[in-house]
Parts: sequence; structure tokens; C-alpha cells
Amino acid sequence: MNKETTQQSNPPPTILVIFGASGDLTARKLAPAIFNLSQDDLLPANCFLIGVGRTPMEDESFRKYLKEALTKHSRREIDQENWNALEQNIFFHGGGYHEIDSFRLLEEKILNLEKELGKPSQCLFYISTPPGVFEPILENLGESGLAKRHYGTEYASKVIIEKPFGKDLQSARKLNLVINQRFDESQVFRIDHYLGKETVQSLLVQRFSNSLFEPVWNRNYVSCVQITVSEELGVGKRGGYYDKNGALRDMIQNHVMQLLALTSMEPPSSLNPEAIRDEKVKALKAIKPLSLKGENAEVVRGVYTEGLVSGEKAIGYLNEEGIPEDSFTETYAALCLHIENWRWKGVPFYLRSGKRLTGKASEIVVQFKRPPGILFGQDERFSLAPNLLVIRIQPNEGVTLYLNSKTPGLETKLQPIQLSFGYETTFGSNTPEAYERLILDALNGDGTLFIRGDEAEISWGLLSPILDYWNEQESIGLESYSAGTWGPVEADKLLLARGHEWITGKDYK
Repeated sequence: MNKETTQQSNPPPTILVIFGASGDLTARKLAPAIFNLSQDDLLPANCFLIGVGRTPMEDESFRKYLKEALTKHSRREIDQENWNALEQNIFFHGGGYHEIDSFRLLEEKILNLEKELGKPSQCLFYISTPPGVFEPILENLGESGLAKRHYGTEYASKVIIEKPFGKDLQSARKLNLVINQRFDESQVFRIDHYLGKETVQSLLVQRFSNSLFEPVWNRNYVSCVQITVSEELGVGKRGGYYDKNGALRDMIQNHVMQLLALTSMEPPSSLNPEAIRDEKVKALKAIKPLSLKGENAEVVRGVYTEGLVSGEKAIGYLNEEGIPEDSFTETYAALCLHIENWRWKGVPFYLRSGKRLTGKASEIVVQFKRPPGILFGQDERFSLAPNLLVIRIQPNEGVTLYLNSKTPGLETKLQPIQLSFGYETTFGSNTPEAYERLILDALNGDGTLFIRGDEAEISWGLLSPILDYWNEQESIGLESYSAGTWGPVEADKLLLARGHEWITGKDYK
């Protein structure tokens, strides 16, 4: 970690402290991200890593654990020279998350490293633990004085908090209260790794730097917007955790709602992080409460039953390990939202996410209105398809524009064609991963790609009534769908009743 930084980044000397350092996220994502930032000379010239866990571990054992994780999960092979420089600044601190004494000993370790360095350093605390210990960690960071180290200077402490940020509006407000008592909002980085993906970062560029799109990104030209986050996998060994959450909490409240905000927001006054986050908040505030009952209900939920996924038999959700037989947790949710502002009045935003679906996809589809049916729209033989802008977040990040074109031949026939751009084919496959960008931004104090406290509360304020209603209904209204399909039939009806159909999974792909 003792390398000079490039002009791309100039964070101050840093002590990075990871709570939950022996967990899966650290092994799969955080350690590789830190290693690759070091490879690219983007870490501070003086940087230390302290892993914190409840089970004691020797420094050397922790270094070995991280190196094994890099071998399995890093996008690049380990450069031994770089690793040798890294590992001498890696340490482990064992101690409970509820005991203040553990945090006072951690403070001593940080002070000793700072004395060794001979100058001040910022602390970046990364809370990568189960949500049940978020609050005691935050409280003890405050009680020990670690939260306010060098406050008001460039060396002020920062904290990254992993999702889930609360489980409903009440718990999100409580967590925000704990945070605001210990940290200033400028010190807090609520992370959603989707916001670090290249396509998501590029979304504002696509919208606001291209005159092809900017003038038509509104109710006059857009028929609907669809956001899909689908998974082929079931709950696997996470059944006990997943059953307490479900699709709405696990995916829609965070990932999908953030994609919605970026897609629908007004142009910010500048690229200042707060200017961008202000516009996201305005868009979320403009969403009309959803109708939950009757023929005009705007919410569908479902649970997968046994079926075929990629040609292999898959068991149903209730047969998965750790799932109670009387569970009514949804593994699929679809919503129809309306943003009541000048730009989007009358344009439905369809959101869906689920497990055990036909394919893995994260996409934003902007479907444009058809042109007047004077020339080609009146004759069925022309097969006039809607123009689509498909923004693929995963897999194969990229953008595809669907247009109508005449097919070769003597007869006039139309066919949708694709104008495609892929990140891998254009820029190569070894692009930085989301956590690399997000950790680097946090080191530099840039909150653009992180969720502000009021954003989280507004999102929960919209979705908590849905969860409350489902809890009252229990299994009533919980539709079933076979594993390996695109979800319950009722989700198709949700769109058909409004003159649309799901795009992802059809012949447009």
C-alpha cells in the first residue's frame, strides 16, 4: 500500500477498518477491490487495513486468509511484489461489537499506527456485518471517540454501511437517528453496489450528454419504463435469511429503486454529489402511493414452485432448506409506479425482481411511443415494433437501441434491428468492479454513488405499506410460478391491463 497515487485520486493517509472482516463479502468483494485499487496506484500513499472480527485471529493468519480470497475472487492475478507491500500493513483486531473496551483497544491500535506514520490519517470504517449489529457498532464508534477523530479536517472519519438499511420505515428512521447522533451526514456512505456498476454510472451520461435522448426523455415520447432484476438461482443456503426479507426488501427497496431514481430524475444543477442526490430525492418524493386492492391493484407478488431451470429440475421455495412450511414470503414482486410530476405524468414505471426466473438479467428498458399510424402503422404486414432503449447492467453491460428497418427484398417488410454497444467489446473485459469504484469514492469523500439518509426513508415510506398489507393478508394473494419461468401470470396481466407487455425475455434480446 506504500505507493504514490496518480492524479486520478488523492485521498489522505488512511486506516481502513473492516468490521466483519472474516465474512463472505470481505473475501469475495472487499479484499479484491482493495487489492486492485493498490494495483492501479489508487490507494493513499500510506494506507493500513485492520480487519475486525469477534473471533480472535493472528495477523499472519488474516493475511493468509485474504491472499487465498484474492486467488479465488480477484479479477487479476496476484502480483507478488505488490502483495508483499500490501501485507505488511494488514492487521487483525479481535473483539466483540457490543463491548466498548474492544473499541478502546481498537483506538489504541489506530493511534499506534498513526504515531508510526508520523502524521494524521483518516479512518474509513466499513461495516460489513449482519444488520443486527449495525447499531452497537455505530454506538461504540461514537462512544469511543473514533467517529469524531479529526472532525472538521480532511482527516475526518468516514463510515460505509452495507445494506440492508433497515427492514421498514420505522427501523430505517431508528438507524438514521443512531447514525446522526454519532456522525455528520457528510461522513456517512450507505452503499448499494449496483450504483458502482459501469452502466449505472454511465446512465446520467447517456441521458444528459446526448441530444438524441435528452429531448425525448419525458411523457411526450416515452410510453413506459421497465426495470427488471431477475435471478436464475433460488435461495440456496440463505433460506433462513431470505425468508425474513423477500424480494421487495432484498432487491426492490434498494437496487431497483435506485435505478428508478437515476432513470427518472431531473437534470442536476451540477455534478456535485448533493445536487445529484437532491434530484433523486425529488423523483422519489413524486411517486404516488400504490393501489394494493381490487382490479386496479398495482402490486403482484409470487413464490416459485418446482420447475426446470436451464434444463435441470429445481425444487419449490417451500422445499428449500430453512423455509417454514407456512411461509408466505414472496420470491417475486412486480410493481406499477406513477411519478406525479411534469416530466412523467401518465407514464407507468414497471418494476420487477424475482428468484428462479428464466434468466439472470438487470435491465432498464425505455419504451418509446409509436409514431402516428399513417404510413406503416395501419398495415399489419409491416409489423411495426416500438423503439426501445435497453440499458443492460448485467450480464454483458451495455446499451442497445432498437429501431425499425426495411428488410432486403422487393416487398416492403419491417423488422426490428439493433444498434448495440457493449463495455466488454469496446473497452475490454478487465474493467474495475463496482466495489473498487465505491471504496475509492468513499476514500475521497465523494457521496455521489451512495444513498443519503432521506433517500432510504422515502423509499421505505413508499414500500412499507405494501409489506404491512402482505403481512395482514399472509398467503392470500400470493401467486405461484414455476421455477424457470418469468414469474406469475398476474405480473403479465399487470402490464396488459395498461396496454404494455414485459420486454425482457422476449425476442428483443
